[in-house]
Amino acid sequence: MTIFCYPRCSTCAKAVAYLEAKGLTYTYRDIKLERPSKEELTSFYQRSGLELRRFFNTSGLLYRSMELKNKLSSLSEDEMLELLARDGMLVKRPLLVTETSVLVGFDEKKWDAVLR
Repeated sequence: MTIFCYPRCSTCAKAVAYLEAKGLTYTYRDIKLERPSKEELTSFYQRSGLELRRFFNTSGLLYRSMELKNKLSSLSEDEMLELLARDGMLVKRPLLVTETSVLVGFDEKKWDAVLR
């Protein structure tokens, strides 16, 4: 499994601590330095069953400065994926990708259900 995180994100730190407490093996990718590619994001989105807008870090400074709250509804799926791939700081984190699922954000109960 791979976890995409931003090192200075407290929620990411909680997610990593959770994985370590469970004794799970994972690959850590700094979402800013090793951002997911458009192809990866497309796969994650399709596998997740979530709306694509759920992959956006709506509380992030970049999201706000780009005024994406007002623009996302007018963008195509391809345009949204391009934006997400262009800057990892637009991607909601942590993003956990396993062989069977994709989890966006850290919700311990949801993670427990997937990572038994």
